Amino acid sequence: MRRIFIYFAAFISFLGQPALAHFKLNQNVRVHHVLHSEEGLDVYLRVPMPFVVAELVGPEGADGLPSPAPYTYNQIEAGVLMHYLDQNALHSDPGGLAELTTGGLNLYVEDQAQKPSVVAIALHPLGLEPGFATLAEAQAAMADGTVFPEMGETYVGDVMIDLHLRYAIGPVSVYSLFYSTNPGLPGQEDTANLILDFNNNEVRTYRATGLMHEPVNVSGSARAAASTFFVEGIRHILEGPDHVLFVLCMIIGALNLHSLLARVTGFTLGHTVTLILGFFGFAPSGAWFIPTVELAIALSIIYAAVLAVRPPEREHRDLKAFAITSGIGLLHGFGFSFMLHQILRVDAPNVWHSLLAFNVGVEAGQLMIVLLVWPLVLLLRKQPGRIWTGSRTAVALCASLVAMVWVVERAEFFL
Repeated sequence: MRRIFIYFAAFISFLGQPALAHFKLNQNVRVHHVLHSEEGLDVYLRVPMPFVVAELVGPEGADGLPSPAPYTYNQIEAGVLMHYLDQNALHSDPGGLAELTTGGLNLYVEDQAQKPSVVAIALHPLGLEPGFATLAEAQAAMADGTVFPEMGETYVGDVMIDLHLRYAIGPVSVYSLFYSTNPGLPGQEDTANLILDFNNNEVRTYRATGLMHEPVNVSGSARAAASTFFVEGIRHILEGPDHVLFVLCMIIGALNLHSLLARVTGFTLGHTVTLILGFFGFAPSGAWFIPTVELAIALSIIYAAVLAVRPPEREHRDLKAFAITSGIGLLHGFGFSFMLHQILRVDAPNVWHSLLAFNVGVEAGQLMIVLLVWPLVLLLRKQPGRIWTGSRTAVALCASLVAMVWVVERAEFFL
């Protein structure tokens, strides 16, 4: 009966959002290259097509299906509504799609909205798209004038839109970028937004997550650019439940402040090493490697939970804790590097500044957890022994149970 109810609820949910449910966000990275010149700003933008059209699906027609969004058509496959790129409409009027793409992008200078002109547009199927990590790659992506290669049916979720926009506003020192659209896509809150600002032979890289409704203020400040990666490092560890659970188990397993510092330092050194090595490609490239690391991270939480209730023997205890957390930190560092590498290429400008700021942000996030939990640990230790022992065991057990679920899920994916 419970299973029938779940299926029924899922079916009702599907009926409530048929249009958006299958706009797959197969790539959720938006890249902006902003080039300053005497004529103004040239912006080279890459954005997944679902961000542009998912919000524009029309009402249901006589057939019970929603009207397709502009430059798309609908098709039922195995009872599921899917969305395809309408290549005829695209080749007939590519400028219309360009206007739709710029509709949600807002560039402000001194609180004044600026309107761009469209220089070029090109669409690429996912997996065949040219590089876009550097300004030269972005310029080359639209150099041959091809709007979209001749090919068979293509899912909207597998299409990337490249635009060259020009803002004729003269020299600019400070501006802000943000979006005003909300396409309602699953996973859109994790979208990685990169802004690379090229001005006076200097490059600043800015980072934001999600729909970018809050303006990103761009200037020539290296500190301001690095601060965006610092914030993302904090966000990544605080919003990564596997990292939070490990740090929590590490804290409750420490017997004193000296022991805690040994554990935190070991973890920091470990993940810093592999974050850098993984980011620069010094790691196995086989398809098995990432699932293996994710599975190992889940197992490391269970191990850390066991150590929290059964710490090492007193002799060389801190040294052993340092060695253990260093080894586990190596695993978690690869996890950090996978995420960062998705949005920041090795050949991206100022990569070391961004990498360092992100890593410092990870440390700050870890320190926030320590500062929040350690005083509570000290308070519980002042209570009767059974209260602290029971509390520590309960936390370790809950962390283990959650990690076991991840182990099963990740092992299934790995196999």
